[in-house]
Amino acid sequence: MSFLALLVIVAPVFLIIVAGYVVRRAEWLTAEADASLLRLGVNLLFPCLILDTILGNPALASTGNLLLAPAVGFGTVVLGFAVAWFAAPAFGVHEARARRTFAFTTGLYNYGYIAIPLAQKLFDEKTTAVLFIHNVGVETAIWTVGLMLISGRSPQHAARNIFNIPLVAIGCAIALHFAGGRTWMPDWCLHAAHMIGAAAIPMGLILTGATFCDHARQVSLRGAVTDSLGACVLRLGILPALMIAAARWLPFPPELRNVLLIQAAMPSAAMPVILAKHYGGDPRLALRIILCTSLGALLTIPWWIQHGLRWIDASR
Repeated sequence: MSFLALLVIVAPVFLIIVAGYVVRRAEWLTAEADASLLRLGVNLLFPCLILDTILGNPALASTGNLLLAPAVGFGTVVLGFAVAWFAAPAFGVHEARARRTFAFTTGLYNYGYIAIPLAQKLFDEKTTAVLFIHNVGVETAIWTVGLMLISGRSPQHAARNIFNIPLVAIGCAIALHFAGGRTWMPDWCLHAAHMIGAAAIPMGLILTGATFCDHARQVSLRGAVTDSLGACVLRLGILPALMIAAARWLPFPPELRNVLLIQAAMPSAAMPVILAKHYGGDPRLALRIILCTSLGALLTIPWWIQHGLRWIDASR
């Protein structure tokens, strides 16, 4: 697939984020509405999308997908934290609070709102189902190792944070899948879940753009070129190469290889801004890294996917 064709696939995702930025600027979407829309997305839209994707999906017939996907999700995030932590001084990040924020934000890729629509567009429902299972490991890494990293101390109540509604929905969807739910659940129920779930990603991307708009005024690149450039080098260069190498050389099922390829190409996730505020990190540094890697990813995502597909296919 050509770079231009991949750019055409990637561009709508970023266009929806821009739309979220615009509607916030125009005050069509107020900040007061964000909490309600976020709860709606997490508690209803995303569970419906998960159920619609996992139920009856043949990818779950592979034990490798069920067992390896969460382990890979956990391992790739922890790898990102470690690489960013040890590389931080090379990019002028020495102070403890800034170094913890740099490592957490740079190491955590955007595992949801950007990755899911790309998986749906580039591959099939089997890959998307494995992506959700993979994200169980990502969430576990965030609320254990990640929370310890960003706070600088042992995490408290980590187990409670891990068991959020989307993860419970994944567990329930897997249980229903093995109970044959696709065959005995009413069609009207499955169709309703499909229609509701289809709204999850667009709304999430719009909220992401609105959040960027809220915080854009706080971002200043003065005197911060080195750490932002370092984050881009790591998140958009070195870490993708390591993850795609793992996808090529380790004995993973095809769907998990596809998931690794997509996640390797992702920019930093948006969550570190919120966690940095609540757990003693540097939210301005986190936001700067997220914005810089997101802008750069518009070009690097197609490049990594184009070359990653060729490289991974060469190993088969």
